[in-house]
Amino acid sequence: MAIFHRFLGLLILMAPMLLLHVVARQFDVGGKDGWVLKPTEDYDHWAQRNRFQVNDTLHFKYNKGIDSVVVVKKEDFDSCNINNPIQKMDGGDSTFQLSNSGLFYFISGNLNNCKNGQKLIVLVMAVRQPISKAAPPPASILPPQKIPATDLTSPAPTPTTDNSGSGRVGVSVSVGIVFMFIAFVGLV
Repeated sequence: MAIFHRFLGLLILMAPMLLLHVVARQFDVGGKDGWVLKPTEDYDHWAQRNRFQVNDTLHFKYNKGIDSVVVVKKEDFDSCNINNPIQKMDGGDSTFQLSNSGLFYFISGNLNNCKNGQKLIVLVMAVRQPISKAAPPPASILPPQKIPATDLTSPAPTPTTDNSGSGRVGVSVSVGIVFMFIAFVGLV
């Protein structure tokens, strides 16, 4: 019974680590069409309806030798300048990891395609930091507050997967489970 209580105590201590679950997603740019001049869904619309997070990846599928993907600065995006790339991908099947929050600019390496609209801007959401829990103020300072039911809102719906070709690549933080197992085995 003592071993069970130790395990339960360890489980309670490790619970925050077990709740941490990070999911990186892979997005197929252009869906089934791939990185092409005139996709079925406009790239602007596609990018606006998706939520991109740090560590997600963009998968570009295109004709090697005919097209490429160029990561550029905003000025080069606006003018279709392919001569100053941050990164160029030209293998026909390329993956780009969104390493930080902010805007990423992609253009076709084929200048005519870029000038005819084969461009993509991706906004990567900021990483949310956990809110530190400060001690609440003494009850005598703040009177109790009533919140009318009309002020309550439901949480935002979770993104749904559709036939855009995006897939999930799960990355679970299971370090906590490993530590618990090692600690439990060490107790026995």
